Amino acid sequence: MSLFVEPQVVDRTRRRAAIDRLRQVGGRLPTWSELADPAKAAQPTLAKVDPDAPDAANLWRVHWFNSADRKTIIDVPGHIVLPPVLTGVKAPIVVLLGRRFPMIGAHKVLAAYACLVPRLVTGQFDPASDRAVWPSTGNYCRGGVAISRILGCRGVAVLPAGMSRERFDWLKQWVADPSDIIRTPGTESNVKEIYDKCAELARDKQNVILNQFSEFANYLIHYHCTGQAFDRVFTHLKTTLPQARLSAFVSATGSAGTIAAGDRLKSLHRTKIVAVEAAECPTMLCNGYGEHNIQGIGDKHIPLIHNVMNTDVVVAVSDVFSDSLNLLFRNETGRRYLTERRKIDAALVRQFEDIGISGFANIVAAIKLAKHLDYGPNDVIMTVATDSASMYASESESYIKRRYPSGFDEVNAGEIFSRCMEGIADDGVLELRHIDRKRVFNLGYYTWVEQQGVSIDDFDRRKSQEFWNGLVSQIPTWDRLIQEFNSEVARTAA
Repeated sequence: MSLFVEPQVVDRTRRRAAIDRLRQVGGRLPTWSELADPAKAAQPTLAKVDPDAPDAANLWRVHWFNSADRKTIIDVPGHIVLPPVLTGVKAPIVVLLGRRFPMIGAHKVLAAYACLVPRLVTGQFDPASDRAVWPSTGNYCRGGVAISRILGCRGVAVLPAGMSRERFDWLKQWVADPSDIIRTPGTESNVKEIYDKCAELARDKQNVILNQFSEFANYLIHYHCTGQAFDRVFTHLKTTLPQARLSAFVSATGSAGTIAAGDRLKSLHRTKIVAVEAAECPTMLCNGYGEHNIQGIGDKHIPLIHNVMNTDVVVAVSDVFSDSLNLLFRNETGRRYLTERRKIDAALVRQFEDIGISGFANIVAAIKLAKHLDYGPNDVIMTVATDSASMYASESESYIKRRYPSGFDEVNAGEIFSRCMEGIADDGVLELRHIDRKRVFNLGYYTWVEQQGVSIDDFDRRKSQEFWNGLVSQIPTWDRLIQEFNSEVARTAA
């Protein structure tokens, strides 16, 4: 699963403890294939289950096929198609909506579930005694805390102190103890400080570090489930746009989980895989460093689970764009400008409540790509909004105070639209040659080999696509292990 978790039982005593806990909470673990296509799964009754409750039944909502109220399954995952009148490019830009996931309103709960389940079914995590430590820049640790609470175990969130207030407000309501929220120095780019704290916590063997940046379960769940969701949406679009081709998949790298969906889409549609990062911290673009506020994407390192040698393009986006657009689309003055002056459909503008800061960064990157590659009306670009605007009200308020202390009016709204939508250029776009991929790949050496102790052999074998294909081939084995685990839960309950 990761370089260190193989699909085989290693501790039957601890596995039995996990089975006992699932029986106690009345839970059953969905397989990865059931989450990839939940309509085919034999689900428990969910109609009366609150999607925001720490209920074991909500494990069966950890997928892309939830309706807008997050209570029922739909055939096509929730998405928005952005028209040329808004984007200024001919290519349709399709945004999948992470806010429809249960409990945290963000798709990172899928990664959290995937990273813990292999340890449960192989006997490497005992919910009765172990603490699950979730290093993150916000949404993954919220997902981890939610999954931990469902299982009745301690979930510890490790995240930078400078993240949005809403993240911490949510965590305070969900953790078992206030000390389970650990604030590390810095903001979005300070991932090493998170690693350092986790190394300290790992000295206690009851702390199990579930590092999304190095857990290959994170890669696999997005390859299998998120890739399936994007493919389903594209198939749906083809019914009205039969000449469409899935030209590009755009995703901020973050932990490099979501971008794994691009590997599946490339295998199906020859799709270009486009990695997005902050222009203020251009790690992939030019080995750069810095601070930024595109919350949720992490920087200053190359995640171990990023399939760099299969990535085609890097696009840098300034947080001025994402912060400005977050303000424009959530502020009443901004919305009035968009609908009355720009004649953008009010229903479309309202849908931007489902898009958070990193979603705006992905959209800007998609527009840059369309301009750079001269994409036309049949070139579909797909991307994702990890979370919604609800996570960033405080960021919008802070941005107004800093940039518009005398108030925000329609002139200011027009300036933002002109600069951050109409004025998007194709700067900071790099089409990766083989030598560029090698440079980005090699940059990961300093984090993973020198700092985190990954062996050079394990590090290097990630260069080959055979390594990644081998991981994907294990998905049926993980499904079988989950099924066997569930069977024992059922027998124990009987």
